[in-house]
Amino acid sequence: MSTSTEPAPVTLPGGVGVSRLRVYDTIAPDGLAGGTPHLHLACTEGYVVTGGAGLVQTLTLDGYRELPLHPGAVAWFEPGTIHRLVNHDRLEITVLMQNSGLPEAGDAVLTLPPELLADADRYAAAVRLPNGGAPGGDLAAAYARRDLAVHGFVRLRSGLAAGDPGPLREFHAAAARLVRPGLDRWRRRWRTGALDAAERTGRHLDALAEGRPEHLAGARVRWRDRPHEHGRLGMCGLLDTYPAG
Repeated sequence: MSTSTEPAPVTLPGGVGVSRLRVYDTIAPDGLAGGTPHLHLACTEGYVVTGGAGLVQTLTLDGYRELPLHPGAVAWFEPGTIHRLVNHDRLEITVLMQNSGLPEAGDAVLTLPPELLADADRYAAAVRLPNGGAPGGDLAAAYARRDLAVHGFVRLRSGLAAGDPGPLREFHAAAARLVRPGLDRWRRRWRTGALDAAERTGRHLDALAEGRPEHLAGARVRWRDRPHEHGRLGMCGLLDTYPAG
């Protein structure tokens, strides 16, 4: 039950994570400018477009799609959706992520060629960025892993277009194997973020049903006037990130 001494939530509403993204504008091997195709295995991710123009390419067992992106457009993807941002003109996006930003903190597998996906050490070496992608880092390394993932993405898309879902199903299986060692950490992030927020709402509803509004007396306001870092090298572009709390 909720009490007046219960601490206020420290995550954004519902345990959501948020980042500001400036999509890469260099050319990938297929002639398009943009980010790195990848999927998330446990989290839904959403885009709110705030500037520029482009599109997002998506690939699922239901097929391939291209969704136009312009200021005011919103798109979101369930786990298992391979997505790739294409930058036509200074595309900028606010990214909303389940589980306190887990999609940028581990829940992502890039569409690398099969021989790299089959070996965890080779995969880790291929996706690793110097200094963890810290602001001011090596953009060439970010573009190199993007280009590898584009090659793998084109292969998966071509297979599906030819009526062969086998390569995409094999990618799903390989991705699940790669992330398995980190699942305990993911689970802790979920428990202290989204699950805690949902259970807190349940306690508040119970208290209100019993005529006990004491938790309202503990209300607090939290505010961030700017991101806590600018220009982190992300999968799809340069990230301005905010702390979850």
